[in-house]
Amino acid sequence: MEQKELSELTDQELLDEAKKIKSTSIINAVLIGMLIGIVIYSIAKNSLGFFGLIPLFFAYKLFNNSKDNKELEKLLKERNLK
Repeated sequence: MEQKELSELTDQELLDEAKKIKSTSIINAVLIGMLIGIVIYSIAKNSLGFFGLIPLFFAYKLFNNSKDNKELEKLLKERNLK
């Protein structure tokens, strides 16, 4: 299924996307917390090596994915749906 542009979606489809993003953001927050916990544990146990940087990279990627949802929130406010 091809992804439509956000401006082409109907009001109901936008609300459905907002629900998906909300659940995804909660999961991302839990994963970021776990990954940062792993990094803190690895620093306390040993030192920050190559394998300690891998969770930081994944946390960074998850954090940047959550910033992409700003366009949807803006569109919801424009249509007075939120």
